[in-house]
Amino acid sequence: MKKIILGIFLLHITLNAEYTAKISKINKEIKSRMIKGNSWRKGCPVSLENLAYVQVAYWDFHGRSKIGELIVHKKISKNVVSIFGELYDIKYPIEKMHLVSDYKGNDWKSIESGNTSAFNCRPVTGNKKKWSKHAYGRAIDLNPIQNPYISKNGHISHKASLAYRKRKHINKTKGDQAVILGTDIVTLIFKKEGWIWGGDWKAIKDYQHFRK
Repeated sequence: MKKIILGIFLLHITLNAEYTAKISKINKEIKSRMIKGNSWRKGCPVSLENLAYVQVAYWDFHGRSKIGELIVHKKISKNVVSIFGELYDIKYPIEKMHLVSDYKGNDWKSIESGNTSAFNCRPVTGNKKKWSKHAYGRAIDLNPIQNPYISKNGHISHKASLAYRKRKHINKTKGDQAVILGTDIVTLIFKKEGWIWGGDWKAIKDYQHFRK
């Protein structure tokens, strides 16, 4: 079942009996959250007019269907809704999904809490002179604790991620199911839509990271 409500910039899709998603403009309330939450400010490489507020259904680590929120570039918003619909269909578990603004724009705190997120006006990790794809709303970090960023020298910053250094599925816990491998359906879903996965990088590994 698929339902689209036409408007200035509003999309509501039901891909099956349960999955729902909504795409909206960045209204005054969301703008205020972003500015107060330090995730957007003047000088960022993308304007608020080119971003979209996306709400999607997902399965949490307790097997409950919940509504998460992301901010992405409006040109990929429909694609994001479609991808999360597929993740919902296969019941891929996501620990939580809040705006980085809820963490005062602090990427460390967002990751530390296991938060799946997208837009954040910040530089590339390890290079303050270059904008991250997150600063354009064109990247998503999915279950960052189970899918850590591993530096060139093998360092993992978050202690809870150390248990996931070895990339393999071990048991049927939600945390284990959240681990993303190159052959997993999750990865294939993103790749068939033209997204790049940080787990394929050679110098570093960023298993949580998908960008378009």
